[in-house]
Amino acid sequence: MDVLDHLDREAKALGIALHSVELTVDREPVISAGASPLGVHTPHRMYSVAKTLTGLAVGLLADEGGLTLDDRVTAHFPEHGHGHHPWLEQATVRHLLAMLGPHATTTYQRSENDWLASWFRVPPAFPPGAVFTYDTSGSYVLSALVERVAGTTLAGYLRHHLAPLGLADDFRIFSGPDGVSHGGSGLVCRPRDLLRLAHLLLDGGLHDGEALLPAGYLREATTVQADTAALTWGSAFRGYGYQLWLPERGGYLMFGLGGQIVYCEPDHRLALVVTADTLTCPSGDQRLAGLVFRHLVDPVVGKSAPPADDDGPRGPATRALTWPTPRHLPEHALPVRGRYLPRGPIAWTDDLDVDLSADGGVVASSSGEWRLELRLGAPHAQPFGPKARPAVVAAGWAAPRTLDVEVRFVDDEPEVIRLRLHAGPDGTLTVRGQGSGERADPRWTFAGAFSPSPSPPARP
Repeated sequence: MDVLDHLDREAKALGIALHSVELTVDREPVISAGASPLGVHTPHRMYSVAKTLTGLAVGLLADEGGLTLDDRVTAHFPEHGHGHHPWLEQATVRHLLAMLGPHATTTYQRSENDWLASWFRVPPAFPPGAVFTYDTSGSYVLSALVERVAGTTLAGYLRHHLAPLGLADDFRIFSGPDGVSHGGSGLVCRPRDLLRLAHLLLDGGLHDGEALLPAGYLREATTVQADTAALTWGSAFRGYGYQLWLPERGGYLMFGLGGQIVYCEPDHRLALVVTADTLTCPSGDQRLAGLVFRHLVDPVVGKSAPPADDDGPRGPATRALTWPTPRHLPEHALPVRGRYLPRGPIAWTDDLDVDLSADGGVVASSSGEWRLELRLGAPHAQPFGPKARPAVVAAGWAAPRTLDVEVRFVDDEPEVIRLRLHAGPDGTLTVRGQGSGERADPRWTFAGAFSPSPSPPARP
């Protein structure tokens, strides 16, 4: 068993789905792995990795003379009023880059439409520069600033300046509800694009001898600009640079919700990109990061020996990762068939059509809104839901009369639906559902009982 197998096994034990892993040392491939239908060449939502790219765009604009890092933020947005609170007026571009802005938390709510305006409207909590606060609205303001000064979209500006890297055509950044590119969380790109970016950073912004990024800005961005020690989970970091985490172990880290990791370690010229789904694991992002550093980074940089049964970190150039799967004990399987109606107070209004056997079967809504085809113990890809979103479905009889089902969406909005069905000896079907993800439909989080319909439905 090699280091990737150790990582994959321990991640699955936590319910974490690894989507892709790429590791290079001095640009030489060490590991390249993906979980079908995802992989290093498949677009993936990168969440807060977007912050680092927003910071790089600001650095490029500063190098071109379009702005300075000591510009007051309010001076670039006169339409958002004058006479702001002095602490807001004092906030500079540099403060926002280092997460040292005047707000105690992100100023907008996802349900609101004026994300940019909220930063100027919400009263500040303290003077800028006083305390580190991980404020995504500050990154959103930086994105708006880039678009205003550059006269193009954030993705377009980056694509122009980083064209020699060969970023894929599907590199993009979502817009917020007010039309500003979501430079705090909206990045969608291929993991391979981020590996190329990591190589560029390790080379000081040079690509084939051409300076694509300003070296002076990169030095500042990868130097501690803010103290993060007060964070309850900040002990693993020596600080924060410009839209970049600086781990205690050295190097610099881009870190996105759900386990999106880009890590650069200059001394060994190590570049690592991991994409994942940690939605169902408590503190999953931090736990995955710990596993990744322990299994993939430390053996390379000499901070630990590889596992005893391992030949070292190097492995085949291309590998297949596997999906987490509910435990399946065939002796617990039993046939369940019929239409089941919600019974009593339950936050679910649709009937269920069920046709299960020892090999698999179907669970579907009677309205036809969704249908799950199950292959017990064998994850497989299938479209799911009214929008036919691509997903990976896995199921298993985990305990007597108890079937567990997992649906992991693999599009631009990572989401997991888990269902536990218990077929009681009295014919009652008890179902507990849980939806995880930023945009998960709240209807999936419920618990209740279903009774058999007196009239059997047509076979689903």
